[in-house]
Formats: sequence, C-alpha cells, structure tokens
Amino acid sequence: MTALAKTDDWIDRFDGLSRLEPGLRDVLTTRSQVVRIPADTVIFAPGKSPDNLLLLLQGTVRVQQLAESGREVVLYRVTAGESCVLTTACMLAYEDHTAEGVAETEITAVAIPRSVFDDLVASSKEFRNFVFRAYSRRITDLFHVIEDIAFRRMDIRLAQKIIERADTGVLKATHAQLAAELGTAREVISRQLAEFQRRGWIAQSRGAIEILDCAGLRGLAET
Repeated sequence: MTALAKTDDWIDRFDGLSRLEPGLRDVLTTRSQVVRIPADTVIFAPGKSPDNLLLLLQGTVRVQQLAESGREVVLYRVTAGESCVLTTACMLAYEDHTAEGVAETEITAVAIPRSVFDDLVASSKEFRNFVFRAYSRRITDLFHVIEDIAFRRMDIRLAQKIIERADTGVLKATHAQLAAELGTAREVISRQLAEFQRRGWIAQSRGAIEILDCAGLRGLAET
C-alpha cells in the first residue's frame, strides 16, 4: 500500500460526505490518506481486524468467502464511489473479518483510520447516515446473491454473468473463476459452457469465452 499526496477533492465524490460541516470535513481529509494498492493484493483476510475503512476512488475489490465445501464464493465487488460493507460491519462491531478482499485491479482509495471512523460515527449525524446508507444498499445486494444461489437456474445465471462481464464480446475467466462467481462447482460450469458452445452461442479457448450469438445468450439470460 503506497500513500499518495494529501488532497481533499475526493470527499465530493461520495454522496453524503460532501454535506459534512467544514470542521468535520477538515478532520476527515487531514487524518485520512489516499493510497494506491497493486492488483492482486489481499487487502483483508479472515481473522484480521480492520484498521481502516477504504473508500474506493478507482479500481475494483472482489470480496469472497471460502465455503465449507472448499469452494470460493464471490459475495460482491466494491467499485469506485463505494466502500466495503463487511469492513464497515467489522469496524462497527469491533470484530475480525470473516471473508477475503482482493484487489482485482490496481486501486486508489481513501483510507479512513479506525480512530477517525469511531469519532465521526459518534459525533456526526451526516457521517452516520453515509455509513448506514452504504451498509443498507450492500446488504440488499447480498440478499440477492443468496436468492440467486438458492433459487435461480444455473444456466440463466451463467448466461447473465457472461453478458455482464464480457469486454468487447470476450470474457477472460477460467471455469473455476466462474464457479466461484456463481457459488457452484467447476464441473457444473464446464458442462453448461459445453452446452452453450453446442448451441453456437459461445466459443471457448484457454481462459477465455467469446460470445458468438449474443441474441441467443441474451434470450436465455432474460428468461
């Protein structure tokens, strides 16, 4: 983690923080740091207590958990303009992380130390509102993940994921990575991709899936 030069223009990128009174804005900007974290860095891990709340300015953090079966399950991603609900929960409850956060790309973020977080949660209604609004939105997203894993057909979810994450028609991901995304076994993904390929919707190569028939794939995704 590399600290960058201090700047206060980041605060206006986060709805809610821009409404803090000047004295509290100064506390937040002078006692926090803008940091850069390389891609593939493990930012937090199970059993570790958070020292900072990260507000993302650029990049993506993947939050994942190791299931009892040994499979990784992607819970959600944190992108620019967001914070991590798991870290927020741990800081509020003074508990350790129960999942892992990994920088999918190089990220730039604001690191708010625990002491500053505690002070502002206790003293500022606007800061509390900012924290709990973000918390509420992400909890809703997590319920959707649980609902998808429990109730929705895998072929539909896989088609949606390919369309969602394909960049210029190509998704760069292994079968194991897609299995982690969707909370299932690699073998299930491999069988379903083979069926998509049989239908002429996709072509597969090592570590990549190319969309050949977007209309066909989208027809399943929108079922």
